Amino acid sequence: MARATKIVATLGPASSDPALLEAMIRAGVNVVRLNFSHGKAQDHIDRARLVREAAVRAGREVAIMADLQGPKIRVGKFAEGKVMLENGNQFVLDASRTELGDLQGVGLDYKELPRDVKPGDLLLLNDGLIVLTVDAVKGEQVHTTVKVGGELSNNKGINKQGGGLTAPALTGKDMDDIKTAMSFQADYLAVSFPKNATDMEMARQLANVAGAEYGHKPGLIAKIERAEAIPRLEEILLASDGIMVARGDLAVEVGNAVVPALQKRMIKLARLHDKVVITATQMMESMITNPVPTRAEVSDVANAVLDGTDAVMLSAETAAGKYPLETVLEMAKICSAAESAEHVELDADFNGQSFTRIDQSIAMGALFTAHHLGAKAIVALTESGSTALWMSRHRVQIPIYALTTKVSSQRKMALFRNVRALLMDTSADRDTALDQAERHLKKRKIVETGDVYAITCGEPMGAPGGTNMLKICRVS
Repeated sequence: MARATKIVATLGPASSDPALLEAMIRAGVNVVRLNFSHGKAQDHIDRARLVREAAVRAGREVAIMADLQGPKIRVGKFAEGKVMLENGNQFVLDASRTELGDLQGVGLDYKELPRDVKPGDLLLLNDGLIVLTVDAVKGEQVHTTVKVGGELSNNKGINKQGGGLTAPALTGKDMDDIKTAMSFQADYLAVSFPKNATDMEMARQLANVAGAEYGHKPGLIAKIERAEAIPRLEEILLASDGIMVARGDLAVEVGNAVVPALQKRMIKLARLHDKVVITATQMMESMITNPVPTRAEVSDVANAVLDGTDAVMLSAETAAGKYPLETVLEMAKICSAAESAEHVELDADFNGQSFTRIDQSIAMGALFTAHHLGAKAIVALTESGSTALWMSRHRVQIPIYALTTKVSSQRKMALFRNVRALLMDTSADRDTALDQAERHLKKRKIVETGDVYAITCGEPMGAPGGTNMLKICRVS
């Protein structure tokens, strides 16, 4: 696999055929997202099994990311399924309403809305396509005037411009879903709408407790989609294993024009703090119905790659679109082309930096040496994947191979940019393990006679966080 940037694809009705899913994994899918906003617990358990089986047939491990629904900040249902709101109409959002909605108003799934808004606030419905101005709050009713009209149908989302909705990040449903996700050992848990580090810490505690009986701890991804999360981005990052630039809801709350600069800032900050980052939402939106992407979409994906994102994500394109396999193939092609144009300035990454950990210093030394020697590969014998993660935070056009004895670590590293994780049983003896690693690489035709590669490991072998040795080898 020459491509460094990873692809996250959402599983749904369009991609649940076993043969198609296998083909998508072969085409370049590295992480499969299960969207817990749809389906029951057993549906997700069945789909997780489908993913694992398809990965075995494809001969490669992929990570599973369980994406929690988060709070349902939505309108209720309409008697006729939808209404057409005209500019200037009066419309009531009523938390106490039990009957189906009509042109005058609709009930709310989110009962706290009357407490969260005041006259003058702007409410954005259906991803910002409909805009309502709050005129008054009367008990459980929010009286509004339609500022930008359009078709409003059942259960469409509500955002408040500038943020400020108090809904907790983790609902009762999310807590049950965390248990479900841990029952099939989801590699990553994506938390929707976190506002601060506390939300992520609570999710981690729940996941660790639920995963304890399986001996499993997932990686945590914070989905940055609330305006309140932006001032607290760094604290959320530090409490997580990575973030998702969730451009849909975020754009509705902060405005479309602000999002591109925020995307660049988030990617840069995540890499600085040794966290992974996924760029998501509408990356190849037109391919839901068309066999080729627009040139704007090609540029969008390429720019995320050039920004340094670990992964780019497909949502409805693979879950419900007409061309899920073609979309993955196109995205892989765009990523590879963008990477080939990258300018590497590795030395500049180390200017003014100091490393206090031995294992991190070894990882940086491997990068620096391999880059200047023009090595064929950088190899890390790793238990936890930390060494490979640190290496992957720096741009280097040399593939990083992480050899691990743990399937859970192999799957987790499926999200790390420029890391190819391989499963390999290694001896407890260092020299034997190094010989085993070279034979493994030669067998897979990663290196051949005369090639130079850098390899890191730790003594004693198998101790997490114990990387303390760098060796430069020439294949004999």
